[in-house]
Parts: sequence; C-alpha cells; structure tokens
Amino acid sequence: MLTLAGCLNSSAAPQSSFTLLDGSTRSTADLKGKVALINFWATSCTTCVAEMPMLVSTYEKFRGRGYETIAVAMSYDPPTYVVNFAQTRKLPFPVAIDNTGAVATAWGDVKLTPTTFLVNKRGEIVKRFVGKPDFAELHQLIDRLLSES
Repeated sequence: MLTLAGCLNSSAAPQSSFTLLDGSTRSTADLKGKVALINFWATSCTTCVAEMPMLVSTYEKFRGRGYETIAVAMSYDPPTYVVNFAQTRKLPFPVAIDNTGAVATAWGDVKLTPTTFLVNKRGEIVKRFVGKPDFAELHQLIDRLLSES
C-alpha cells in the first residue's frame, strides 16, 4: 500500500469536476468542509468489486457526520456496465464516470485500480491507498478527520 508521507505532508486535492451517472456534476470545491473519499475503480477490477460493500458500509457509518464518497469509474469502463453495477448494488453514494480520463490524470495520473484518496475538510489529500485499504485503519482516520474543526 502506498501512502503520501504520513498525514503531515498533505497536499491540496486537485480541482476537478465529477460527472455523475444522473448527469449532474460535483466538484472538489463542493466537498470543502467534508471528509471525502475519492475512489477510482472499474467494473473489470475484482479487488474494486470486492471492496465496494466495505466502501458502502463506511459511507453508511460516517455520512451523518459530514462524510462523502465519490466512486469514479475509469475512462475505459463501459458506461452501461457502470450504471448496471451502481443500480444492481444500490450504491448509496455518487458514482462518476471519467469519460476522458481527465479526472484520473488530475489526481496523479491514476492507472491502477482501486486507488483511493482520503481528503480532509480543508480539501487536502491526507492518504492515498493503492489496492484495498485496511478498513479498520481507514475508519480510525476518518473518525479523527471528522473530529477536527
């Protein structure tokens, strides 16, 4: 698992616009004041599919406290597959499709899935996970970030 150098060396999350499945858009600016998890994934990625129920339970656990998740499907993922996956699994958080690959590029040229970023209330990336996160560690970190003013 790769991480940005601890939590001390956080960098600003890139300004990006996420096009959601319903056609609406969200931007990183919309996430200010929230703790956000940005998850790059693909329907063809077995680890991504396997971790999705844990992303859902994490979202359900913390969403009432100002926590948001955006699942960003990679540009090579057929939109129909993404829509079908989100609907059949009743994903409770926004799902975006990165049609052009611009979002993945902006977030450090993401190529491997899953790649997950945890962003604090100030819009800074505090952790980057490549592969499935340690969810116990992730929950502790989310809890701590949500407690910050």
